[in-house]
Amino acid sequence: MPTTDKLSYFFTRIRSLPFILSLFFLIGAFQATAQQTGSRVDQLSDEQVQEFYSRAQASGLSEAQIEQAAMSQGYTLTDIAKMRRRIAEIRTQSGNRRGQTTSDTSRGRTLPGDLSRRYPDSLPPDLRLDTTRRLRVFGASLFENASLSFEPNLRIATPRNYIVGPDDEISIDVSGASSDSFKLRVSPEGTVKVPNLQPIFVSGLTIEQAEQRIIERLRKGGYQGLGVPGSGTSANVALTNIRSIRITLVGEVVRPGTYTISSLGSAFNALYLAGGPNPETGSFRKISIIRGNRVVRNIDLYNFILRADQRDNIRLQDQDVIRVADYETRVELTGQVRRPAIFEMLPGETLKNLLSFAGGFGDDAYRASITLRRNTSRERRIVTIGEEQIATFIPQRGDKYVVGKILERYENRVQVAGAVMRPGDYALEPGLETVRQLITRAEGLSKDAFTNRATIIRERPDRDSENLSFDLGKLMRGEIADIPLLQQDSLTVLSIRDLREEYYITIEGAVNKPDTMKFVSNMSVADLIALAGGFSEGATPNRIEVARRIRQDSAGIRTTTLETFQFALDRNLQISPLDVAPANGVGMAMAPFRLQPFDIVYVRTSPNYEPQRQVYVSGEVLHPGNYAISSREERIVDVIQRAGGLRPSAYLPGAQYRRRGQLIGNDLRHVLNDGKAEENLLLEDGDTLFIPRQSEIVEIQGAVLNAASVSYKAGYKFDDYISEAGGYTDNARIRKGYVVYPNGRKDRTRPFFMRGFLSDNGKPKVQPGSVIIIPFKPLETNRMSPAERIGILSLVTTMTITVLNILLR
Repeated sequence: MPTTDKLSYFFTRIRSLPFILSLFFLIGAFQATAQQTGSRVDQLSDEQVQEFYSRAQASGLSEAQIEQAAMSQGYTLTDIAKMRRRIAEIRTQSGNRRGQTTSDTSRGRTLPGDLSRRYPDSLPPDLRLDTTRRLRVFGASLFENASLSFEPNLRIATPRNYIVGPDDEISIDVSGASSDSFKLRVSPEGTVKVPNLQPIFVSGLTIEQAEQRIIERLRKGGYQGLGVPGSGTSANVALTNIRSIRITLVGEVVRPGTYTISSLGSAFNALYLAGGPNPETGSFRKISIIRGNRVVRNIDLYNFILRADQRDNIRLQDQDVIRVADYETRVELTGQVRRPAIFEMLPGETLKNLLSFAGGFGDDAYRASITLRRNTSRERRIVTIGEEQIATFIPQRGDKYVVGKILERYENRVQVAGAVMRPGDYALEPGLETVRQLITRAEGLSKDAFTNRATIIRERPDRDSENLSFDLGKLMRGEIADIPLLQQDSLTVLSIRDLREEYYITIEGAVNKPDTMKFVSNMSVADLIALAGGFSEGATPNRIEVARRIRQDSAGIRTTTLETFQFALDRNLQISPLDVAPANGVGMAMAPFRLQPFDIVYVRTSPNYEPQRQVYVSGEVLHPGNYAISSREERIVDVIQRAGGLRPSAYLPGAQYRRRGQLIGNDLRHVLNDGKAEENLLLEDGDTLFIPRQSEIVEIQGAVLNAASVSYKAGYKFDDYISEAGGYTDNARIRKGYVVYPNGRKDRTRPFFMRGFLSDNGKPKVQPGSVIIIPFKPLETNRMSPAERIGILSLVTTMTITVLNILLR
């Protein structure tokens, strides 16, 4: 239930411990300061008063609540009045120092502090519509919008017909020959008390009437000529702090009950606080405002939602009752309308009104008829409503209207596509009724049109399609009769390009941009070479060859699959006097040679042309770096000599020779001892040779207990290094161990019958920089578990006993 008691609301606002401590610490600090100096408010400095006011404003409490808290700390009404005057004086002085006219903001209008607040979720879970399966009730979203609270605007002038009531605060400013200022709060008895005057009864009067009564009483009480023209004394009466009123909402609202709102609050403001009409049962169009047991206004929310008409949003008075009635007639409207929803209808409203509620027909709506599903006493029935009935048809409760979508068909469309100047859709109308007229409307045939045949795809009465073919050339020349067109006909004129492969031409070899290009008629070989960027550096212009497909049909089977032509050009792309030379070498004078579709032109490279190739030598040589391969016969030993030979620290067994990044197992000791050795490889572009210093490390990897790198020892053998690594693991393949030498070669452990007399018990020898690798045994995924072995053994035993029993019988 909303909080209505002022004291309960106050304690609700300050029930958080940090807020209580902050407020009372502030009041207590000022009280202690005043006691130390022997007085209270008069002894406070301007800075302390200003700080008190700023912190009190930041607390979010109203003036009445701050005064109540101060009184609980021992401040009297006199102290509070002095504090208010001190605050007003300080703010006025501050405004004058800045050269500005500053009004007393304490006289600004504020809302009462005991107003009801709306719950964060205005619609309880049991009243929410399942929008995934049902339409929304039109208007329900109005009161779900948190930014549309309909709260009154306090910055507007006081309405002249505002009814004054208890707890309103009225300010009076007298200026001119007399000057005075009063703040008068309306008492529960409905009166205001001006000093030295009898109470003035103002409750129930409009603010205008109250102003006249107060000025009249002031004039009689000593303010001579007040309000009289020409007297020089005037009074300004304004409503500052406004009161709260209690409004009751009953009927089909989301949260019925009594709510406390501002006396400036309106009907929509109260409806918003209560969550609005219940979307399941409440009416959005029959909302009554009852005042003194008499209905003073009937609200139709559709007027506000559809037309922004706020005439029904009247200001409420204390003890007003808002009643939301049950809806009588609701109908559904779906399909091709702008706002599909559930709408409420009033008696006398027609289907035309319903369509206006939904925003009218959609762009693709079928307007000739609307389908209605209506409930009868026993079942449902379908009703088709014609367009002429919409203005007079009366909806009934439970009706469901569906506006269909127009068909994806055209009543007078014909189409033309293909080799015409303007393909597209055209209207079948007088002047465009035949094929010739359609092509004329499309601005004629394009130059690549294939006129021997055109087709029309026509729709039969049974909606199947049929094909009509004809000779378009004869039709256009008038040799055959023109063909009438029908609705939905589609004419297609083929292009000659649609009936052949896409023509292209290719150039390969020693040109700057070899490519496959679109074929263009009347192109020569020189033209194609120019398009390809000209000859590359190593091209041989007198060795140009053209390969051409054999296109003519011939009897029998040919032994040749294509024709070839050879050309001789110079660097300036000038053809030699001998235009074309067939591949058989016999000269043949002919007209200038022109390329044909699918020709392939080859430009050969000079046999003696070759770009620079190089190898890279690094490590323990006198002159490391890149070296060009000077001849096709140059080998490894040659490039070592060109590099100045080896340094004394060079370790040949560890030399690494790589080709295309891959290490080639090679022993350079044989190469340097015998230049004719097979290891003396021919050099290739990109080869690298690295001759290191002697490595003093041996690595042991694989199935050993502690894979490690150890120092090389001349007296150590294969097994000694294995011991350095802790020995073999249980899954080691001992007989498969091998050594990888620094130069890329490998040696493996040999079986007993292959061991030589000089071998280390069949184990490979270990050199500095070697890597010893012991492979792991493969995982035995098919090994049986102990339980499986016991099961098989039990089965075999059982079968054996059974066989013995049979034999012994």
